[in-house]
Amino acid sequence: MSPCDKFRAKGRKPYKLALQLVKIMMVTLQLILFGLSNQMVVQFREENTVAFKHLFLKDYSDDSDKSYAVYTQSDVYDHLYYAVEQYLSLPNQTTARYAYVQPFNRSALYLCQQYYRKGHIDPANDTFNIDPKVITDCIGVDPSDTRQDYRNFTIKFHKVINITVQFELKAINLQSIINNEIPDCYTFAITILFDNQAHSGRVNIQLENDATLKECKNPSVFGRGDNHSRLAFDVIIIFSCILSLILCGRSIVRGLKLQHEFASFVRTRHSLTVTVSDRLEFVNGWYLLLIISDILTIAGTVLKIGIESKTFASYDVCSILLGTSTLLVWVGVIRYMSFFQKYNILIVTLRVALPDVIRFCCCAAVIYLGYCFCGWIVLGPYHVKFRSLSMVSECLFSLINGDDMFVTFAEMQNSSYLVWMFSQLYLYTFISLFIYMVLSLFIALITGAYETIKFHNAGGHNNSALQRYIAECKDSPSSGKFRSSSSTTCSMFCCCAKQSEDNEENVPVIIN
Repeated sequence: MSPCDKFRAKGRKPYKLALQLVKIMMVTLQLILFGLSNQMVVQFREENTVAFKHLFLKDYSDDSDKSYAVYTQSDVYDHLYYAVEQYLSLPNQTTARYAYVQPFNRSALYLCQQYYRKGHIDPANDTFNIDPKVITDCIGVDPSDTRQDYRNFTIKFHKVINITVQFELKAINLQSIINNEIPDCYTFAITILFDNQAHSGRVNIQLENDATLKECKNPSVFGRGDNHSRLAFDVIIIFSCILSLILCGRSIVRGLKLQHEFASFVRTRHSLTVTVSDRLEFVNGWYLLLIISDILTIAGTVLKIGIESKTFASYDVCSILLGTSTLLVWVGVIRYMSFFQKYNILIVTLRVALPDVIRFCCCAAVIYLGYCFCGWIVLGPYHVKFRSLSMVSECLFSLINGDDMFVTFAEMQNSSYLVWMFSQLYLYTFISLFIYMVLSLFIALITGAYETIKFHNAGGHNNSALQRYIAECKDSPSSGKFRSSSSTTCSMFCCCAKQSEDNEENVPVIIN
């Protein structure tokens, strides 16, 4: 029953509806405020990573991430020394404000190389002698030490696996003052990796940046940085979600009790057994959706309070919790729209088509996985879109939707003739099978369910035996007979009896 039907039947005011509408506005506003803060955190980290690449990588450009590599020993030394020298002269080079981090009894920068303990290779005679045990050698460099000996660092190119430059820098994100927040203090753990694991003559260079946040010491922002209003707003959201959780949980418990009493009534009066599908009619799935949303909102809000108090720094986890909860809250609005017949077609169509769609997707997934494994094994070495199973799945799903078809075909022309012929057969059969057959059948299933719903709505048919049984009630919920408990003899679920003219069996009226 809709909130209006409940009010007309028993005078119940729509408390849950009003609470859900207020909760939607508060949760959405909370998500917007947190999204702005999270955006600044991510932007600050990404922009610093780009700045570090331009500062510490020699001749780096923004479009050279995948192709940034060196090929000679002298270039390896030049890039290695360039990174160390840029680190030592950082205060005079950068436009930002960075500080060195020197752990207790440790150096500020470490220059390390990993190599095999024994590595003798003789390509001329096709012989080699390798001991796979990996040895790590490191030297420390300190900015305060004027006698730097890092240029005595000797690289064992014949057996080296990788070379790393590791150091940490501190910075403060001042732009958070815009959102009336206390600035965060960052510690960037930077690693510059010279990857020679393949020993192919190409040494790939990449920079990795791992940022951690913590509370700044003795922050002082004149006229700003007061988060008491945000804390009070978050506490109000937690209490509203707890209240919504209690109300929705109470409705589910009442529905289960109603189901049990109705099953006993039908078994006693009519010697019938209620089917599983009819039993599920008493369990409102929308309430389960709202309960999940409330739990996620409470967990995300608690984590958000910890982040703003600088106790946690899990922005990604908090954004996932709050984003998912807001999604579920807005999806829950469809429940109230579904009380109108014209707006209920979407929900009813999805519910009717879902079993057939799931069975169809299971069958199609078997074929899809077969194509994924085949493309990964055969085309992976020759095509960048087939290098991993996840990339293969993304590429094939894009092909089903008609994206990047020509690019996918064109990039296979650089492979061998046998692989090129196989790729043509592979791509043509996949596109023909999934676009012309699988996708068309998938759409036909949903269209068929939609036509069935339209037919039932036009003919006035009820979908289940339970609904037809309820339709036999001679007193409608809007008759007003259920407002007073003294005017009728009702059970716990308001199963009210009214004698027929022939004194036949009572027909129940059910109000949940």
